[in-house]
Amino acid sequence: MKKLLFIFAILSIIACKNEQVAQKNTSENEFVWQAANLYFLLTDRFHNGDISNDLNFDRTKTPGKFRGFEGGDLKGITQKIKEGYFTKLGINAIWMTPIVEQIHDATDEGTGVTYAYHGYWTKDWTTIDPNFGTKEDLKELVETAHKNGIRILLDAVINHTGPVTEKEPVWPSDWVRTSPKCEYNNYENTTSCTLVENLPDIRTDSNNPVDLPPQLIEKWENEGRLAQEMAELDAFFKRTGYPRAPRFYIMKWLTDYITEFGIDGYRVDTVKHAEEYVWQEFKKECDFSFAEFKKNNPEKVLDNNDFYLVGEVYNYAISHGKSFDFGDKKVNYFDESFNSLINFEIKWNAKQMTSKAVFQKYDSLLNSELKGYGVLNYMTSHDDGQPFDKEREDPYKTATMLLLTPGTSQVYYGDESARSLTIDDTIGDATLRSMMNWDEINSSDDTKKILMHWQKLGQFRANHPAVGAGRHHVISEDNGLTFSRVYKNDRIIIGIDMFESSINIDVSSIFKDGDILKDSYSNQEVVVKNGKVDFISKFSIVLLEKK
Repeated sequence: MKKLLFIFAILSIIACKNEQVAQKNTSENEFVWQAANLYFLLTDRFHNGDISNDLNFDRTKTPGKFRGFEGGDLKGITQKIKEGYFTKLGINAIWMTPIVEQIHDATDEGTGVTYAYHGYWTKDWTTIDPNFGTKEDLKELVETAHKNGIRILLDAVINHTGPVTEKEPVWPSDWVRTSPKCEYNNYENTTSCTLVENLPDIRTDSNNPVDLPPQLIEKWENEGRLAQEMAELDAFFKRTGYPRAPRFYIMKWLTDYITEFGIDGYRVDTVKHAEEYVWQEFKKECDFSFAEFKKNNPEKVLDNNDFYLVGEVYNYAISHGKSFDFGDKKVNYFDESFNSLINFEIKWNAKQMTSKAVFQKYDSLLNSELKGYGVLNYMTSHDDGQPFDKEREDPYKTATMLLLTPGTSQVYYGDESARSLTIDDTIGDATLRSMMNWDEINSSDDTKKILMHWQKLGQFRANHPAVGAGRHHVISEDNGLTFSRVYKNDRIIIGIDMFESSINIDVSSIFKDGDILKDSYSNQEVVVKNGKVDFISKFSIVLLEKK
């Protein structure tokens, strides 16, 4: 009996050690949305993988510079995933601009003749615009991304259709309002109004049943899919019990992309221009659809993460906490709605505060008022005319502050290659939306060095959820700033702005004597002695992880 008890005790110890090893392996490299390194690209501007789909619907008017379709498509994104471009950059999620069918004609908003290359002028939510590709292309993209550990976010537009053109009549008045134009100084004139002139606003506040727009019925009939679409709508409204109000039609169409393709999340456009309950309803339907996909495709389930919703509440800042202030009303878009909101503040914080202060501020807010939620930090975007570094004078600091600040990071396509944001002869936001600068990446030594900096930081971040989601602790300011981050049992130490090549860091709060560490930035191994590491590096950044 004693012998059996002894054997059982030994087996228990071995099992415990194996469990500890398993825990170590699952916490490092664990995918955590709050720590994700997300890449945002304009589908039309990243890479042209199929030149045969460059022209559709007789879109042949001469547009303003960078205001027409340039050829980027889903196949181009898939090609770059296969080449390992995103993996080398440490990207584990991709958000692309909307890919649904866009208006066929062009319009001029005062910035020149413009086609819907950006994807925000919807004509039909139920199908993919052929300029971007096909459903087969999207299926391949999602499957290829998932095989490479990359999640896919599509972009959801619920609050408006595309502009009215000669080819696109306005939707019925029980679907949209065409006035007044938003004034943005209180809740009502931000929600019950049109964003700009000639951008019909979906009546998201209405619960009145409406028939489908006649132009959609005619379109689907011509395409031979009217009966199928109507049957699916009947099933959706029977299951949910929702009234056939405008917003619920659109929710059905958008959540179909979850159940059919297994996308992992939505970035939601113009959130504050619809009532907050709209997003609670949308989350409910997204969660249901994601659960259905997982149930029907168990072999394609990546992990137990929930469906991810990140909202664009224009001018939301992390300092606001959970509430966005309209002036006459505060709205909480987090609880029962969004996992995260885009943070419009980080670029100013990085300019106006020390690195130490930025990191401490974000660590504090994300672990108090925003605990359980997240923010999506960005330095550059497609519609922000005041990016952190518009002239691309300091792409190294852009990377360091973006990728090492607590929260989710959003790399805007070309941040990593210093793609120019000042394009001659462009008007308005077109200057932010040039084609990805692949030629410079392939030919310029300076661009290659910048890209390598982004890759080193990005890979370290992707390998360690502690960077974005861990608790932050300052170790020293003697030779630059050194600090630790801890998430579960993922523990790392980082040094930035190191001004001496002789690196001496007290690592005793995280690592023990004899531990073999790797500095992932200089790619050298060091051993902990007397609670410290001591080595020479020609770089001003140190990224320490346990071997």
